[in-house]
Amino acid sequence: MADVDVLDEVVRMIEEVVGEDVLLGMEVTPDTTFSDDLGLESIEFVALADRLRERYGDRVDLVTFLGDMDIDEIMAMTVGRLVDHIESRAAA
Repeated sequence: MADVDVLDEVVRMIEEVVGEDVLLGMEVTPDTTFSDDLGLESIEFVALADRLRERYGDRVDLVTFLGDMDIDEIMAMTVGRLVDHIESRAAA
């Protein structure tokens, strides 16, 4: 199942960005939010965007993806929504 692979990769990238110690005892699922659950700061989003671009190329542009959202959507964005975006861009 492809989405599990993408989810695993995204979780690994999040661990690299925030540090494994931040995620200790936490299971990152498709329903995990970047803001409330993970507490990602803007600089960490930039680091995640860099890793996504390194892995998937220019077709997965997190900055553009986030740029199409309002602040409430960004605050509520889940790992699953990012995974769906990656899969849709990778299939394009």
